[in-house]
Amino acid sequence: MKKRVVITGMGAVTPIGNNTNDFWNALLRGDNGVGIIQRFDVSEFSVRIGAEVKNFDPTEKIDRKEARRMDRFTQYALFASDEAIEDSELLKSDYDKYRVGILIASGIGGIETLGREFEVMKAKGVNRVSPFLVPMMIPNIAGGWVSIKYGFKGPNFCVVSACASASHAIGESYRMILRGDADVMITGGSEAPFTPLALAGFANMKALSARNDEPDKASRPFDKNRDGFVMGEGAGIIILEEYEHAKKRGARIYAEIVGYGVSADAYHITAPEPNADGPSLSIKYALEEAGVKPEEIGYINAHGTSTPLNDKVETLAIKKVFGDYAYKVPISSTKSMIGHLLGAAGGVEAIATILSIYHGKIHKTRNYETPDPECDLYYVPDGPIEREIRYAISNSFGFGGHNATLLFKKFEE
Repeated sequence: MKKRVVITGMGAVTPIGNNTNDFWNALLRGDNGVGIIQRFDVSEFSVRIGAEVKNFDPTEKIDRKEARRMDRFTQYALFASDEAIEDSELLKSDYDKYRVGILIASGIGGIETLGREFEVMKAKGVNRVSPFLVPMMIPNIAGGWVSIKYGFKGPNFCVVSACASASHAIGESYRMILRGDADVMITGGSEAPFTPLALAGFANMKALSARNDEPDKASRPFDKNRDGFVMGEGAGIIILEEYEHAKKRGARIYAEIVGYGVSADAYHITAPEPNADGPSLSIKYALEEAGVKPEEIGYINAHGTSTPLNDKVETLAIKKVFGDYAYKVPISSTKSMIGHLLGAAGGVEAIATILSIYHGKIHKTRNYETPDPECDLYYVPDGPIEREIRYAISNSFGFGGHNATLLFKKFEE
C-alpha cells in the first residue's frame, strides 16, 4: 500500500506578513508588499522597487551572537522553520530524531554576505575577510542551522534550481518520505537577494519591472501592461509527514500532497520554451502521479511572474493540459502581492495553495486590470472567492528551463 504524505505545519516570512496567519490574511485582503527599496541607496539604479520583508528582528527567535553569524536568508529560514515546527507540535510528541530530515532550498544563498565581504576585501585587504564568509554564504547552511538547533539527524541537503528551488525541495521531500527515508521532512525555501549586485544583475537583463513611480502597480501577472517581475524576499517552510506517523501523534493535518511533476525546457538559459512543452509536462506528470483528471483541479496557484513571456507560456501550458476546462478553473498569482521570492517562491506559494484548500478560499490576482488576448483565462481579478477545493496545483518554473508542479489534496481520512 502506497504511503501517504500530509502537511502538519507551516511557517512564513514574507513582504506582507512575518508569520503564516498574517501572510494569509494579507493575501485575502489583497495587500501590496512592493515599494521603494529601503535596504540600500537605489537612486542610481534603473529599477528602484522591490518587495522587502518589513519589521523583521532576528533576535526575537535567534541568539544575537548566532544571528550575526547568519546571512539574512538563513535568518528567514530559521524563523519560518521555527514557526512550522511549533505549528506541527512535533516537539511535543514522540519522534525519532534520526527520521526527521531537512531540505531547505535557496536559489542564491548568502549573496548579501558575499557582497559585503567582497567590499571589505577591496577596502581593507584579504586578511579582513570574515572567517564566517563561507558558512554564511553557502545555500545549504539554512538546513544545517535548523538541524543544529533542533538535533534532527535525518536526511539534510539543499536543492538549487533558480525559481523552482523550493518546489523541487518540497517534491523531493515528498518522494523521500514515500521511499521510507524519513518520517518527517522540514522543507521549502528561503531567499534574501536585496543587494546592489543582485538588483543590478536582474535589472540589466531587463527581467524586472521598472514601474518605479507606481510600485503598488508594478507586479501585475497576466495583465496586458505587465513589464517584468518584482524582486522579493522571505521564506516559506512546510512540515511534510508520513500519514500514519502524523495520525499516531494526533497531529492537525492541513492537506495531503499527492503529486509532483518535474521537467526541463531544454531551450534557453532564461526564456521559457514558446510552445510550453516543459511546463505542460510538469503539470501532466503531477496529475498522472496523483491519478487525478484535469477537470478535478479546483485551483491553480500560478508561477505568474508578471513577465511578458512567462505569463503567456504558463497560460499556454495550462490550456494544453486542461483543454476547455482551462477557462473554468480559478488561477491566481501570489506574486501579484509579494513579488517574486526567487528560490523561496515555491515554498510561500505552496503555503498559499494549502491554505486555499484548508479554508476554501482563493485570493485574487492583484493588479489584473487590462486583459491580454494571449492570457485569457480566469485569473481571479476580484477576490477572495469562496470555493470548495479538493485538488489544487502550484507551479514553479526557473531560469535554465527547470519546471516543477506540486499537487495538493484536501485531507480525507
